[in-house]
Amino acid sequence: MQSPHILIVEDEVVTRNTLRSIFEAEGYVVHEANDGDEMNRLLSQQDISLIIMDINLPGKNGLLLAREVREHDDIALIFLTGRDNEVDKILGLEIGADDYITKPFNPRELTIRARNLLGRIRSSNEEKQPTLVELYKFNDWVLEVNSRSLISPTKEQFKLPRSEFRAMIEFLENPGKILSRSELLMKMTGRELKPHDRTVDVTIRRIRKHFESHPQSSEIITTIHGEGYRFCGQQDTE
Repeated sequence: MQSPHILIVEDEVVTRNTLRSIFEAEGYVVHEANDGDEMNRLLSQQDISLIIMDINLPGKNGLLLAREVREHDDIALIFLTGRDNEVDKILGLEIGADDYITKPFNPRELTIRARNLLGRIRSSNEEKQPTLVELYKFNDWVLEVNSRSLISPTKEQFKLPRSEFRAMIEFLENPGKILSRSELLMKMTGRELKPHDRTVDVTIRRIRKHFESHPQSSEIITTIHGEGYRFCGQQDTE
């Protein structure tokens, strides 16, 4: 099996070299970029499996670059940054990052998170069940599994990042069931829920934004305070 290619987008040379050494020791093929221009060049030339990116970068910052990546690709993305305020973390997750790690970081934790993320993506790509549902229909909305697209009653199409897509699948496979934050986070990222982790709440908020333009869809996902979330949509089983 070919070793995954990791792209490190980091303008601090010492940090970049440290990350290269860490991941090469784990058997990954590592590419480096100092800024967004170098990142885009490498993305066009290499088959990148995972981007590890700082937020503070020359030119466009990491948040803007991640937004651009998410507009046309679903590459695994981890922010590794010294910016540890809650606003940046929420923005990073809202844009579609799979994980957010602050500096200073534990090298072992970083490699474990990267390996688990890549493993989940590989398993998802390899699952080819003949009975796999291709479309989920509910409240005049459609979730297309193959394209990971959520289509509104007016045919507006939203390409879902991995975390949103996996959350929607979990809801649609368990209609009416209260799903805890820990259950949803495990399905979305494979991580266990830790105190103050708002990944699930941010993801649900992003999903709800897709429904906001259609008032009749506002209660498709409801909050069950103290317990989690419930899918209350009416599915079309035809």
